[in-house]
Amino acid sequence: MNSAMRSIIWASALFASATIITVARADAPSPSRPPIDKCVWERLTDKNVGLAAWAQRCDFGFRQIHFEFAGNALAIKYSDGGAADPLVEVFDIISGETAEAALQRLFLQKTDKAVSARCVLAPYTEGTVPAGVKRYTFSPDAAYAKELKALADPNEVPEPPCGDWGEMPDGIQYFEVPAGEGHKLLFVRIGQDEPLFDEQTLQVLPAS
Repeated sequence: MNSAMRSIIWASALFASATIITVARADAPSPSRPPIDKCVWERLTDKNVGLAAWAQRCDFGFRQIHFEFAGNALAIKYSDGGAADPLVEVFDIISGETAEAALQRLFLQKTDKAVSARCVLAPYTEGTVPAGVKRYTFSPDAAYAKELKALADPNEVPEPPCGDWGEMPDGIQYFEVPAGEGHKLLFVRIGQDEPLFDEQTLQVLPAS
């Protein structure tokens, strides 16, 4: 192959690559809210994780905050902290498995059996849920909820009744089944305050 032909092929490859990037950016939703002071939105995409998200990069002088992909997750990183903390984890739905069955499987894998046996899958309906998206949590069954209510101390924040992968008494977290894609699901940790990532526009990337 002569040098002229190699140049043509290389230029064509660059054009194709640029076109794919341009289309992906044009199709990306805009952030659902303005950034907070000292922060800017940036679009992060990782094909290996299978997720695209808007996240804020912040510079408060004494502390900088950014997001990165780590393992199977979109994670937040503080300049004065340690390792990045996963906030949006991505999990596979096994071929032939429904999203709800995948949620049950993951919950059972990650939760003590004595606890998981007393918790049930329930829709998570707090806040605004984007069109086509389904959100779920694991909550105490009726008997367990009655028992917890009887033992509750109004002066203390209780432990998560269904473990670290169920509903939180002092924060927000849930499983999310994205719209239009049936091969992945998400576990989203919001916390107590409005997150620095945009939970309303998370996108699972098409399977490659």
